[in-house]
Amino acid sequence: MDDLRLALLLNAVSPAVGGVLVRGEKGTAKSTAVRALAALMPDVDVVAGCRFSCAPGAPDPGCPDGPHEAAPGTARPARMVELPVGASEDRLVGALDIERALADGVKAFEPGLLADAHRGVLYVDEVNLLHDHLVDLLLDAAAMGASYVEREGVSVRHAARFLLVGTMNPEEGELRPQLLDRFGLTVEVAASREPEQRVEVVRRRLAYDDDPAAFAARWADEETALRERIAAARTLLPRVGLGEAALRQIAATCAAFEVDGMRADIVMARTATALAAWAGRADVREEDVRQAALLALPHRRRRNPFDAPGLDEDKLDETLERFGGDDRPDPDTDPDPDPGTDPSGPDGGPGGGGVPPQGQGPESGPPAEQPEPPEPPAGQPEPSEAAGAPAAGAGAGDRSAERAAEPFRTKVLSVPGLGEGAAGRRSRARTEHGRTTGARRPQGALTKLHLAATVRAAAPHQRARGRSGPGLVVRRDDLRQATREGREGNLVLFVVDASGSMAARRRMGSVKGAVLSLLLDAYQRRDKVGLVTFRGTGAEVALPPTSSVDAAAARLEELPTGGRTPLAAGLLKAHDVLRVERLRDPSRRPLLVVVTDGRATGARGSDALALAGRAARLHAAEGTAAVVVDCEAGPVRLGLAGNLARELGGAAVTLDELRADSIAGLVRDVRAATTGTDSTVRNRRAA
Repeated sequence: MDDLRLALLLNAVSPAVGGVLVRGEKGTAKSTAVRALAALMPDVDVVAGCRFSCAPGAPDPGCPDGPHEAAPGTARPARMVELPVGASEDRLVGALDIERALADGVKAFEPGLLADAHRGVLYVDEVNLLHDHLVDLLLDAAAMGASYVEREGVSVRHAARFLLVGTMNPEEGELRPQLLDRFGLTVEVAASREPEQRVEVVRRRLAYDDDPAAFAARWADEETALRERIAAARTLLPRVGLGEAALRQIAATCAAFEVDGMRADIVMARTATALAAWAGRADVREEDVRQAALLALPHRRRRNPFDAPGLDEDKLDETLERFGGDDRPDPDTDPDPDPGTDPSGPDGGPGGGGVPPQGQGPESGPPAEQPEPPEPPAGQPEPSEAAGAPAAGAGAGDRSAERAAEPFRTKVLSVPGLGEGAAGRRSRARTEHGRTTGARRPQGALTKLHLAATVRAAAPHQRARGRSGPGLVVRRDDLRQATREGREGNLVLFVVDASGSMAARRRMGSVKGAVLSLLLDAYQRRDKVGLVTFRGTGAEVALPPTSSVDAAAARLEELPTGGRTPLAAGLLKAHDVLRVERLRDPSRRPLLVVVTDGRATGARGSDALALAGRAARLHAAEGTAAVVVDCEAGPVRLGLAGNLARELGGAAVTLDELRADSIAGLVRDVRAATTGTDSTVRNRRAA
């Protein structure tokens, strides 16, 4: 919480820092802390009567309420504007009255939340759940400092410079990289494990519930002192000097941690300057640069959604030491630093804002390749069973979790037909955004006007409506909503075979790599994912359907293998999961991805393959789109995965065919190119 308070206060001192992203588990008062910032922000001078909060000294020349005459402004408190996750596009950017614009040529504009947040704070709770089209609008406004509303040739522009603050629970999914980079600072928040601190939290909460006014009065003096300190730091900020040594440290740190682009350097410079002003100093010191790095860099180092944010503080201290200034000894000539130096922080304690470096243990490479044992004949027990491995439960015959192979770019797997689910990037669907395919009467508020259809609807009634001039007389009944086709996100449910047959042939590393690749594809296409595994005598839901793809990757990495192959149990468990999800979210279509070699074993005397076929036909009867990833290997192939795919009514692909750049496709392309070249040569010779 110290890091969170510091990050919020630094943005209050210098809004140019660029906002804060607060990541943390549920119930850690993230939203409470952010909402408390509004009471500490200094008042804002605005032009009287301007709905867009123009500054009296420098009003926006393109303000829709302008032009503004020179006049003293009025002071009002800084606004904290909250953007709900389910807000509409018109609520965010504002709305034009299309009927008046077409009939009267009047730009009747109702400002949205971006206008309200200008020169204030825009707060998004659960920002990782924000719909993609709203994220796009936020990115545009943050990049340009203005909001544009374009509707059928009518446009309105207004200034929109705001402090962006977001909170999120990483368990519910990650942010798009573009929006993640727009947050200047990031902070990881976790509940204290110290009993005394937890007792104090409960005590204060109960005191507030009993008498909110008395509780606020108790802390009024400290809040006033904090507000005065922010004002003093703002006054000092323009006089803070950022020396060449500090600039070199900032640039060297960003280069050492391989962050993308130059935004990190700029944010670090602004943060270090704000830290110096907050401390009441007119110069930036090394401890300011260090703290700025711990707040500004962790979220910019991620290369894929499965990387945990964090910063190696030992590496940070080494970089700062090396580029600390000309008067410092050269690290190459001083290989034996003072053994008493504590690299944990400038004050002897751990530096704020950082996360302990991930995976600092010795890296273990992929397991050495070994020749595969021959496939047992059909009907024979699996190798793990023949070796006497017990199969009494899910943990029978367990093997240690095998490391996943490197992920790769996969082919696009999609649900056939046209859906109406949440916006995404996988399957075809009717959405609010995309290419226009037709028109209909609006159901509720008009969001996307189909101009040609509206004109066609109004044209036959012009004489009856008394039209005498060149203008078109338009009534509300004439308006037509554009129907559009785009892409939707699906529920991708993975059913993974973790039995002994997979582990015995050293295939689990490749299988995990394939599933990890599909998870990465699901993250990029904005899907929900779930994970069902089966082994031993049953199946379990390793991860209920969620938007957190990295949580699925973590569960997959920990997945042990061993025991029998209860394929039917895995399919039935998946059927139960999909049945519940259809009730929760009927518009989101599922895609079932079964990762198996098609083998099935069960109790003695039972026909495991027949039971699996019956379970597969349950999915086919409900029209569930399915794909079987065939993991069978070796010189003898039984084709059981292909049979399972036919029972499911889906397709089967091998691990090699799953790759977007599979060798088979490459060979076809080369063969086609070679054939074309040979044909060209023969034609030339004939000519």
